[in-house]
Amino acid sequence: MILQPAIGTSRPQRRRLVLAALATALLGACAQPPRLASGATDHWSGRLSLQVEDASAQSFSAGFELQGNPDAGALTLFNPLGNIVAELQWTPGSATLNNGSEHRQSPSLQTLVRDLTGSELPIAALFSWLKGEQVLATGWQADLSGLDAGRLTATRHQPLPQTVLRIILTP
Repeated sequence: MILQPAIGTSRPQRRRLVLAALATALLGACAQPPRLASGATDHWSGRLSLQVEDASAQSFSAGFELQGNPDAGALTLFNPLGNIVAELQWTPGSATLNNGSEHRQSPSLQTLVRDLTGSELPIAALFSWLKGEQVLATGWQADLSGLDAGRLTATRHQPLPQTVLRIILTP
């Protein structure tokens, strides 16, 4: 005679195991990745939005991947479907933008960003802010209080037009 366990006795146990595994996976997904050691290539990804409050009320938002530093690096922007909208690469003395239909070059990243957005962005300060370092940038005020939760907001009050940069980092 072969004894088989009752069907109902193992079902609650399996359900608890599945729920425990699901809870563990969800908690793991919420964890922030460890910061890279100094000297390592810095890398961030998430969503960003830029609002320039001038007569044209320019607004831009995209997914992004950023790596490098103010001197050399790359930025890739994505649309909501995950397709690449633009790629920006820079080295000392050169910056290049490729958005599929247009290829632009400039002697500096700062110049290219100003040409594209119509606004001066504090590139060096932005990299420091992403690392959690509160540095000053003329006319800008950065709110790093939400950085532990992956949120950064920087506002330029002077010179006009007022510009707001919002970043949400993903693990």
